[in-house]
Amino acid sequence: MALANNLTAILNLLALLCSIPITASGIWLASKPDNECVNLLRWPVVVLGVLILLVSACGFIGAYQYKETLLAVYLCCMAILIGLLLVVLIFAFVVTRPDGSYQVPGRGYKEYRLEGFSNWLRENVVDSKNWGKIRACLADTSVCPKLSQQFITADQFFSSSSITPLQSGCCKPPTACGYNFVNPTLWQNPTNMVADADCYLWNNDQSQLCYNCNSCKAGLLGNLRKDWRKANLILIITVVVLICVYVIACSAFRNAQTEDLFRKYKQGWV
Repeated sequence: MALANNLTAILNLLALLCSIPITASGIWLASKPDNECVNLLRWPVVVLGVLILLVSACGFIGAYQYKETLLAVYLCCMAILIGLLLVVLIFAFVVTRPDGSYQVPGRGYKEYRLEGFSNWLRENVVDSKNWGKIRACLADTSVCPKLSQQFITADQFFSSSSITPLQSGCCKPPTACGYNFVNPTLWQNPTNMVADADCYLWNNDQSQLCYNCNSCKAGLLGNLRKDWRKANLILIITVVVLICVYVIACSAFRNAQTEDLFRKYKQGWV
């Protein structure tokens, strides 16, 4: 009994440690400039990480002090939380699977089409109801201004592969418009305005730029997709470890109950 409970306590400590990368991934996602402007997706992973931390702590205490009721509650709650985490992972994978990017000849960066992303992201993140607040939030960030500090010449800018999807979509006009480069956020004399509706929305006013463009909405979704894909790798590894820990903990708990029942049975015959 003591050995099984000690094993369960160790496993719960491991589950507690697993909550750290989950919470850290959620905080990292929430701290990104684009995610700061999208309230819908900011905190679900953080909340799940904190709940797993609390439940694992309860399981550790229950195993350490031989509290079978607390252990049973822990196993039940952990099963629910692992299920919720799997739902979040599957959902994030499905909605971020479509990629609206396309390569532009002669450019190191990519540009993005809004139609290339999932319907759910378009309808729930960048719809007209939400975009006004998101646009104002993006305009207050340093996402576009810092481009002028990074790139001086057109060749530097055009050959760069470090430009983010958000910067590609919001801080410059679409390449098809034929604007001439002055600096990363100042463009003049377009040659093909009919190439894209966004060509007419571009404005050299630094508070306007292309924040009203569909390319900006697509760039935001491109950034969200990129960030969530990175976080998903960490979360997948963590959830696999959590499932293994949970299965072993269930087995240890069941063995402990069997040993306790057998001990009581033997005592009844004495």
